Amino acid sequence: MSSNGAPTSLEPQDPMPVIDYSLLTSGTAHERSKVIQDIGKACEDWGCFMLVNHGIPEILIAEMMHASNEFFNMTTEEKLEFEAHGVLDPIRCSTGFNPDNKNKDLLWREYLRLIVHPDFNCPHKPPGFSELASIYVKKTRMVAMELVKGVSESLGFEASYMNEELNLDSGFQLLAINYYPSLMEFNGKRGLMPHTDHGLLTLLYENGVPGLEVLQNGKWIGMSDVPNAFAILNSDHMEIFSNGKYKSKLHRTIVKDKRTRITLVNPNGPSLDTTVGPSSRLLEHDTCLPRYLPMKYSEYLKLQTKLTMEGKHAFDKIRLL
Repeated sequence: MSSNGAPTSLEPQDPMPVIDYSLLTSGTAHERSKVIQDIGKACEDWGCFMLVNHGIPEILIAEMMHASNEFFNMTTEEKLEFEAHGVLDPIRCSTGFNPDNKNKDLLWREYLRLIVHPDFNCPHKPPGFSELASIYVKKTRMVAMELVKGVSESLGFEASYMNEELNLDSGFQLLAINYYPSLMEFNGKRGLMPHTDHGLLTLLYENGVPGLEVLQNGKWIGMSDVPNAFAILNSDHMEIFSNGKYKSKLHRTIVKDKRTRITLVNPNGPSLDTTVGPSSRLLEHDTCLPRYLPMKYSEYLKLQTKLTMEGKHAFDKIRLL
């Protein structure tokens, strides 16, 4: 902590967990068992990890980054067609300042948010963007669902348990593309205030310009130094479903690099009409009290959006213990 009690940006004493996805999907029985244990430990001790050997082609990611850059380089008038309104709008684009409620600084970014599952939505421009995004989100969803199977097993359940309990076949998936302009475009503070994500797991890929930091043991730690890796973050409904065992990860973006930063972010959650509370099987096994009130996922999304902009957290409304 700094002298005024605020978290500081320091390097961690322990290395960030790195999970080899290929061992989860095609390793031997022993290797898969070991990686499931590693996923559980990473989710419990860190709330995040870096994912390597994920099988998503680098060329596809590079093409997505290029197409995203083209979208944000369109004129303001062109982007107004996709202006943000409600949290459940299929396509939302917004530009503007994002307040850091801890120190009242203003942080700049632009974003495009697309609901991509169970129905796929994407802007019709720039040319080819929609087709490319459709391929990308199918591949990232496949990775996310395999990771959820591993998480389910790490909690002591069968691989399919979380999928069935949370109706993940109809699950709500976003593609959020964040654009932090270069200093040549915008001479001000660029970033995103500390927050957690809704859903179970968030997959994040950056374009090589660092900025993502996670809060670990009171220190802000950069999460950016593993080549061709996804950052995986526990999200709110992972914490709720695990009854607090796997905490949702507080993270932020602070861009100090002069270059443009682009991130492709995939929050993955249950279906919108699923009511999520602590797993009944966990409560029975552990004979412990539920720590969170059940809430329909769609209602949580609306509550989270409202409270985040007020510097509050939706957990304040549903946490029991």
